[in-house]
Amino acid sequence: MKRYRFSIRSLAVTAVAIAILSACSPPPPAEPVQKPVARPAPPVKPPAPVVAKPTSEKSAMLRSYFNDIQKNQLSQGLMRSDGGGGDTPFTADMLARNFEQIAFYNEYNATLTGKGDKTSMRRWEKPVRMEIMFGESVPPSERISDTSAIKAYARRLAKVTQHPISVSGSPNFIVIVANEDDRSALLDKAARRLPGVTTESLKTLNDLRRDTYCIVAAYAGGVDPNTYTAAVAVIRAENPGLMRMSCIHEEIAQGLGLANDSPTARPSIFNDDDEFALLTKHDELLLKMLYDPRLQAGMSAEEAAPVTRVITRELTGGPV
Repeated sequence: MKRYRFSIRSLAVTAVAIAILSACSPPPPAEPVQKPVARPAPPVKPPAPVVAKPTSEKSAMLRSYFNDIQKNQLSQGLMRSDGGGGDTPFTADMLARNFEQIAFYNEYNATLTGKGDKTSMRRWEKPVRMEIMFGESVPPSERISDTSAIKAYARRLAKVTQHPISVSGSPNFIVIVANEDDRSALLDKAARRLPGVTTESLKTLNDLRRDTYCIVAAYAGGVDPNTYTAAVAVIRAENPGLMRMSCIHEEIAQGLGLANDSPTARPSIFNDDDEFALLTKHDELLLKMLYDPRLQAGMSAEEAAPVTRVITRELTGGPV
């Protein structure tokens, strides 16, 4: 028993000694704490892909109809995209005459039921800011190509007219690319976007005849009835490639102030014969004239005639 008790005591004394020794010894160096490794950010979900909505039977039939028209026109040598050449000469006097017919007359009356009357010269004074609205049935590939084409055309028009024209900012000129199923909803949206434009005023752009490939309406909502403040163009998405580009070229240019067509204008897209599909050199000169500072919005054809004769001779290199 004594041995047992000694043994216990010895262990206790040893334990106390170890504790004292530990208290007197310097603490071991602290192990370095590593900085937590940053966790990778959760993956960003890509935007949902744009999926075109299926089209109706009516829209599909229109697409087939417009494709047939384009094939027929191309087979006849129409819808040229060369801008004119040696076979389409024009003089200063011809340019002046064409300008009068195209800039001083309306193509249609207010209800689109007949030819329009003679009018004063109209154009934009403020920068033109376009927005493109696509219908849900327009495929992503077509949206990309149409957007690229309209932006490039806006840059060309700005260079030709020396007037600010772009696809940016708060819009005052909306270009709708939609098929038969989407047009009405986008026209309502456009009316909400543009001050001075109502759904009722856009009704004629919704009720389109089968042979109307595209259309534009321009508005003078300010104090000057000859200065445009808003415009809406409708390009039917059922149009095939070249017809679609032709619509973009003609309707946007008409929305700038060249509101009429003339059977004598050549080479020009402002002619119902469809010989040319895309804006020509002749048409660029018409736009230069329209935005020449020597002419003013509100001028009559008679008031503008002496000035246009001078301008056309400058532009064509003819005698002044």
